[in-house]
Amino acid sequence: MDERRGTPRVRVPLVLAERAREFAAGALSPAVPRDAATVILLRQAPDLQAFLLRRTRALEFAPGACVFPGGSVDERDADPAIGETAWAGPAPADLGERLGISADRARGLVCAAVRETFEESGVLLAGPSPTDLVREGAVLAQDRRRLLDGSVSLGELLSQRGLVLRADLLTPWARWITPEVSPRRFDAWFFAAALPPGQMAALAAATGPGAQPDPGESDSGTWLSPAAALEAARAGHITLLPPTAVTLAELASHRDVADILAQRRTIAPLLPEVIVEDERAWLAMPQAVDYPI
Repeated sequence: MDERRGTPRVRVPLVLAERAREFAAGALSPAVPRDAATVILLRQAPDLQAFLLRRTRALEFAPGACVFPGGSVDERDADPAIGETAWAGPAPADLGERLGISADRARGLVCAAVRETFEESGVLLAGPSPTDLVREGAVLAQDRRRLLDGSVSLGELLSQRGLVLRADLLTPWARWITPEVSPRRFDAWFFAAALPPGQMAALAAATGPGAQPDPGESDSGTWLSPAAALEAARAGHITLLPPTAVTLAELASHRDVADILAQRRTIAPLLPEVIVEDERAWLAMPQAVDYPI
């Protein structure tokens, strides 16, 4: 990291540096960011811990990085039936007003947050009570595989199981937008949520005779305290994307999960910028952001 002129700067990969030069020369136009949702899954054990997935090294985007569960909003995440008959907590219109977006967009983000968390960690933020789902472990494992292979949507799953999506379990935390020079861009909304009692976070397991392990986008998952995760990143043992690192530092300033979920934060878009200076390229953090690594 470089902190000249008081603005934290992070080195960027060579390919992104080349794109930054082309962008500065007017040879490239910014890609349109795609909506995405991320869930900061938390537990008290007894110290505050967050669940991190390590992305496989074969991925094009952020290979090997440790991230919170999440992903892009799927077109089926915007199913209006979820907001009418299978929803508990602030209505999509109310949540949209809180976030400064439309009700449809808010519905899609919450559905993507719940779906991606279930697909990637096995934790389902649905009910009436998420704790009740512990008794249905085998059924939920099958449902998780059906979501992963695309044979069922989240709305269909909720309807079949008589469940409602628990939007009230998600606390809006932050919004990060990928730099304009990136070939793939995301408008990622971060939500904090507590691990429901009795549920466990784990990668999906292979099922069926002769089934081969299928790690999907992640090859491991672990619980770490925010301070331990940041220390591991500083030592070079793990890789954290800037939004993940900043979020972990924010979490470390709170005493416990309850304190985090009680926060009512102002969700302003955070847009890092890749700058080229003296033939070097840097990722400059937004002015109000403290980069902890």
